Amino acid sequence: MKTLIRGGRLVDPAQDIDQESDVLVEDGLISAAGPSLGAEGAEVVDARGLVVCPGLVDMHVHLREPGREDEETIASGARAAIAGGFTSIACMPNTEPAIEGEKGVRFVLSKADEAGMARVYPIAAASRGLKGKTLAEIGSAIGSGAVAVSDDGMPIANGSLMRRALEYVKMFGRPVVSHSEDPTLSAGGVMNEGRMSTLLGLKGIPGASESAAVARDIILTELTGSRLHVCHVSTARSLGFIEEAKSRGIAVTCEVTPHHLALSDEAVRTYDPNTKMNPPLRDERDVGALRHGIRTGLIDAIASDHAPHSEEEKDQEFDLAPFGILGLETSLGLMCTQLYHEGIVPLSGLVRLMSTNPAVILGIPAGTLEVGRPADITLFDPGAEWTVDASGFESLSRNTPFSGWKLKGRAVSVLVGGRWMMREGEITGGR
Repeated sequence: MKTLIRGGRLVDPAQDIDQESDVLVEDGLISAAGPSLGAEGAEVVDARGLVVCPGLVDMHVHLREPGREDEETIASGARAAIAGGFTSIACMPNTEPAIEGEKGVRFVLSKADEAGMARVYPIAAASRGLKGKTLAEIGSAIGSGAVAVSDDGMPIANGSLMRRALEYVKMFGRPVVSHSEDPTLSAGGVMNEGRMSTLLGLKGIPGASESAAVARDIILTELTGSRLHVCHVSTARSLGFIEEAKSRGIAVTCEVTPHHLALSDEAVRTYDPNTKMNPPLRDERDVGALRHGIRTGLIDAIASDHAPHSEEEKDQEFDLAPFGILGLETSLGLMCTQLYHEGIVPLSGLVRLMSTNPAVILGIPAGTLEVGRPADITLFDPGAEWTVDASGFESLSRNTPFSGWKLKGRAVSVLVGGRWMMREGEITGGR
């Protein structure tokens, strides 16, 4: 089977390409790219006016299977990924039971294969049962297909255990993905500690809870000579520690979420539980620092931290509602609107943050349209205007603070392994 994607704006930061170009797909692989390619025997797809880029990669999502299939399944999450323009996602281990060892990893891969939608890469538990006491079966998990280890959802509070996890993954060339938080500082908090939490009468989570843990993890990474990836950075001080570490050659990377770039703690004024997440929405100074980190290239990746919750769970008073919001189906639109259209990053920078860099960090065969690579391709219209309507999400959950937002930029069509998963906004793939 041959498909020729004709006349799109090919954006591939891995190859330093940003130009009008054709892309030829044969037998699930990229076979050629360039202007005016021959189309003999190929289905021709008109991509004029669209960006054609390596499939987007979301390196931080929560799929609730096993345990909470009412909130999300691996299949529904993979379908939501396609709707959002993502061809690859990496799922965190905080399920019930946790994604742990060979058995847990193989379960995820099997379910993802059954779904036949976006590629799903498991991130396995760093500690047994995510309890932070003893190391999990890291070797068997990575050997079975895990791309990293993490206790995300919970921090690895024990410094000795974090050191051993870093030492262990070093043997496999994989990172520890760190939810950096000091639980003794954040315990009981429900939003950012500061002026707004005082005005609203809500217990705060200080920025120091994150920043102190980031500093510790960087020190341990330097000690072990291993690799660290810091999840959902939310404070200016954390970025300062990361910048200093990078300047000294320490192998640390970091991500930021769309909601921490688009919202501040001012959004909590409504007491909407959909503005409750961990780390919490920070103040305008921190949001400005994150945007500056995007502009300068200090931040390596944008990841959604997609965290589905049932309506019954989330529709409670703010103190009682769980942390977390959806992200797979709004990330691209939010980042086109908030970053590209505001002139903070060019399209090539956006693709680097949402595809190229996450693929490199995870060590997966994605993030470029180099000839011979799998044909995982996203076509999106950066000028498409649309309104977020959670009732139409592919996700099983609806917990988003962005309902009703008018965004500019949306995925149009998606191929995974050369197969159309979405065409002109309609899901077509799956098994």
